[in-house]
Formats: sequence, C-alpha cells, structure tokens
Amino acid sequence: MSAVVGVPTARGPKPTRLGPARIGLYAFAIVSAAFFLMPLYVMIVTSFKTMPEISNGAIFALPRHPTIAPWIQAWSKACIGMDCRGISPGFWNSVQITIPSTILSVLLGALNGYALSFWRVRGSEALFAILLIGAFLPFQVFLYPLLRISNVLGLYGTLPCVILVHIIFGLPVMTLMFRNYYAGLPMELFKAARVDGAGFWRILIEILLPMSGPIGIVAVILQVTGIWNDFLFGLIFAGNDHQPMTVALNTLVSSTFGDKPYNIFMAATLLSGAVPLITYFVSGRWFVRGIAAGAVKG
Repeated sequence: MSAVVGVPTARGPKPTRLGPARIGLYAFAIVSAAFFLMPLYVMIVTSFKTMPEISNGAIFALPRHPTIAPWIQAWSKACIGMDCRGISPGFWNSVQITIPSTILSVLLGALNGYALSFWRVRGSEALFAILLIGAFLPFQVFLYPLLRISNVLGLYGTLPCVILVHIIFGLPVMTLMFRNYYAGLPMELFKAARVDGAGFWRILIEILLPMSGPIGIVAVILQVTGIWNDFLFGLIFAGNDHQPMTVALNTLVSSTFGDKPYNIFMAATLLSGAVPLITYFVSGRWFVRGIAAGAVKG
C-alpha cells in the first residue's frame, strides 16, 4: 500500500515483544470496539428474530429461526400513521432531498471559497466573517424566520423548500472548508493563469476544481451523512408528503400501540442508517486521505 501523501511513515523495526503496554492498548481497543459495536449487533440479530423469540429475552442470542419478514414488513408494509407502505416512501424522499442538496451546497461552497481566496474584492473579509458567524450560530435561531419566509414564498411543505434549507445551512461550513483549502494553494498558480488570460470561471473549472479532490470527497461525505441523518429540517419544512426517512422512522416507532414489534423497529432503523454506513464503508479510505492531505484545516 502506498503511503498517504503528507503523512509521515513509520520507521524502524516493528515491535516483536508483547509487553504490558501493548496488551493494555489492545484491551482498550477491544473494549472500545465492543462498546460501539454491541448496540449494532443487538439491532442486527433482533431484526432477524420472530416476536416470540424476542419475548423470551436473551437479546444477545443469535436467532434460532432467522427470518427476513421484519425487513420486508419495515420496508413496504409497516403502518406509519394511516399510511401502510412502510418506510420506503421516506427512503425515496431522503434520496430526492440528499442528492441535490449535497451537489449544490458543495459546488456553491467551492465557488465561494475560490472567490474569497483568490478574488479578494472589497468587503470579502466582512463577508467571510458573516459566513463564519452563520457557521457557528445555533440553527434553531433561524427556524422561525425561515418558516415564515418559506410560507410567504409558497414553498413550505415542498421538496424544494427543505432542499433550499439544507443548502443555506450547509453553505457556511462548505465555504469555510474550501476557502481554507484554496488558501493553502500557491498564489503563483493563480497569477500564472491570469497572465495566460484565464478568467474567473476558467480558472475555477479547469485548474482549481480538478485539484479539489481531497476537499471535495470530505465535503460530500459530510453533507451526505448530515443531510441524510437530519430530522429537524425534514420534520419542519418537508411537510407530510415529503417526510425524509428519519421522520418516517420516528413516526413508525411513536405511533405503534400495544405490543411493540421490535424486530420491525430494528430493521427499519438499520434501513434508515444504511446509506451513511455504505457511504463511510465505500469512501472511508478517501475520507481519511482527504483529512490527512489537509482538506480540513483552520
């Protein structure tokens, strides 16, 4: 495996003795992994059990008669309020919300970061300070004004409304990340492009965007996981017809009366978390490389 660029590689012989310090390190790592993985294990085995097995206790036991019926029920048959189509409508709503919100917020963040780094027009520092304030202020402060504005504009309760909200709240952090990343690039590169006659968009599209791989991957992962796992914006701005998967999951769990079908709840929870998990498993290596290469720095 090739070394990560910018990360110092280990030198010297590998330790061969298993001393107390190394045993303690392994013990700490195993306990930490068990602490975080045990809930996931319980959720997985419970989702494949029947209700009589769950009623007998032994939550750590493997299912005696594994079944995928809870998964099918959670996906397409579970009743969420009066709607008995499972959480699949919420899944597709989340897909329709996450894809455009991620693409637009990352592209606009790259554009803002580029403009603030290389095209330092009058007032750019003040604009950057305002964006920083927006990045660190609690977003609950803006909920009511945004709710009123979306209602006046006739967007409330629509997919464009919740997409626009995600773009607005993701833009300060995206701008900050891209601005800091571009600030680390040599200014001579920009000046040479200007001498060759390249303009604003040509420098961005042909020079900077191809060099933005590390920061782009980190930004996409952060936005995908953040938007997919969002509950509050989807609950407030999406309306009843466009609720994302997290809201559908909460409604499924809270609106069930009588005996709780924990196997269906666990299957629905795993389905709702599948996209962030797959995103990390598929792109985790590039995420670490992007962080190591300086994609996120103050």
